[in-house]
Amino acid sequence: MKTICVIGLGYIGLPTASMFATHGNKVIGVDINQAIVNVLRNGDIHIEEPGLKAIVQEAIVSGNFQVETSVQAADVFIIAVPTPINPDKSAGMQFVISATEAIVPHLKKGDLVVLESTSPPRTTIDLVAPILERSGLRAGEDFLLAYSPERVLPGQILRELVENARVIGGINEISAMAGRDLYKSFVQGEIILTDTTTAEMVKLMENTYRDVNIAIANEFSRLADLFGINVWEAIEIANRHPRVKILHPGPGVGGHCISVDPWFLVESAPDLALLIRQARSVNDSQPEYVVSRLGEEIGSLAGKKISILGLTYKANVNDIRESPAIKVIHCLIDCGAQVQVYDPYVKHDVPGVNGITTQSIEEAVTGADAIIFLVGHREFETINPVEIASLVNSCFIFDACGFLDRNLWETVGFRLVVLGDKKQ
Repeated sequence: MKTICVIGLGYIGLPTASMFATHGNKVIGVDINQAIVNVLRNGDIHIEEPGLKAIVQEAIVSGNFQVETSVQAADVFIIAVPTPINPDKSAGMQFVISATEAIVPHLKKGDLVVLESTSPPRTTIDLVAPILERSGLRAGEDFLLAYSPERVLPGQILRELVENARVIGGINEISAMAGRDLYKSFVQGEIILTDTTTAEMVKLMENTYRDVNIAIANEFSRLADLFGINVWEAIEIANRHPRVKILHPGPGVGGHCISVDPWFLVESAPDLALLIRQARSVNDSQPEYVVSRLGEEIGSLAGKKISILGLTYKANVNDIRESPAIKVIHCLIDCGAQVQVYDPYVKHDVPGVNGITTQSIEEAVTGADAIIFLVGHREFETINPVEIASLVNSCFIFDACGFLDRNLWETVGFRLVVLGDKKQ
């Protein structure tokens, strides 16, 4: 039985720590946020993820999982802290640095350190290893060091932690093998061993690939508006080609991974990552494009009451990190619009939109001059258009997700405009 210290109890660290604890390991979960620690000690959780509360409670009740605010001695240290993007689009490595420095006083011969935080290439060998070696121990000789990125989807984290393939990059072969032996306690998917920089690159390539493909879909939506066609129809037809799989457009790209990770490659090789930079530019500017299209349809936005339905970065989760909906809201406010927001999954205050969130769809749309659907939550699919029509000031809807039933809404008198559909 190993003692594992998991540093960072967010969307990845908490499920990972709980999974290790429920599979026979002693786990110390560490988070510098005292409020998070208090919530967990009281048997609750601070993030919404199906099944997570049950497994956290199981881990705590078993006696294998304790929660602390500082790093403790252990045999294995897993760094699962955020790597945010800075205003200049560089990687914010301050949390990784702090977590690594906190390990140094506890590091002993034979320990294994695993970095899970998504990081620019060569972070493990150029940043983490030198800090750990301040202990006087040598990476790969006295202690083992590996990089193993999370590759899971919010809403399916617990299942994918177990079933997805796990990539483990070691600073040397024995480090990679130690990582494999650690994670195989609960991972049922294939475990692939490589070196640290390749593992870092794999994670960035996966999310960059998706970002580039979303960017071309968003650009297609703009071209469809220009040419007066329906991009959703065009995509459906194009995807009948056996070697084509175009994604759907939307109001932008959010989440902590796809909207952030490509910038790590741009920062590391700005002269080479030209397509990656352009894709980021397209997706980052899509919220502004949505607002500009709204203005084309209803005229000046100044003084207009705009109802926003959907605040999260994707459907059916409560994750608002890097959400394009928030950017759309800020653009509308900058244009002088009066904005009201509702999202059934967001129950807490959101920085930048405090004071404009509502507790129900009815409250959000009352007196609205326009309604914008920015997220295709399943709850929105069952809205009764007749009830909404009785509350709004103007029966106008902008669907930025392409998920509403046009006939259903137009039958009761709404004018429905869909992103990327100007077909007459």
